[in-house]
Amino acid sequence: MEVIKKHVIPEKDKNKSIRYWCEDESRVGLKTEAGRLITIKGTKPVGIMQWKRENFYLYGLVEPLTGEYFIWEFSHLNAACFQIFLEKFSVTYSQDIHIIQLDNGAFHFSQYLQIPENIILLFQPPHTPQVNPIERLWEEVKRHLAWESFTTLDELREFIWQRLEKLNTSTVASITGWDFILDALFESNFS
Repeated sequence: MEVIKKHVIPEKDKNKSIRYWCEDESRVGLKTEAGRLITIKGTKPVGIMQWKRENFYLYGLVEPLTGEYFIWEFSHLNAACFQIFLEKFSVTYSQDIHIIQLDNGAFHFSQYLQIPENIILLFQPPHTPQVNPIERLWEEVKRHLAWESFTTLDELREFIWQRLEKLNTSTVASITGWDFILDALFESNFS
């Protein structure tokens, strides 16, 4: 993994806790998501498809060690929205230093990004979404969308946020707390 710049923790922050988070964005839209359907053997499943292209994006962070999560909704996937997301996170968790694992999305490298002082970005290798635990959280939230059709984004939004509100830290920790990450965090005294 690669840190975008060498980061030195200022003396005033030496006593702050260091926390490890995993970040990703996920598109949620009105186009029907196909999924598995149970049918009689030899019967081809039939489902109603909708092709509307309206969507929104969820920007999220999970802490595999505790299961704590931070999710915001945005209309676009770009550097401006990512900047707002980082700022909101930084203010919400201002008491700690945060190492954030993320993918190599072009907007994550934007020259216009102002990374908050209490955040260090750690980029995972290119084309490796499987090493980011938050991908499993998105799968869990979206698995209930198979064959659902919503007439408006507001209906879909309500459904998604109801799913997110049902989550708790123990559920998120069980989904995202992979042994190799937890072992590394314990060995590094992140706990």
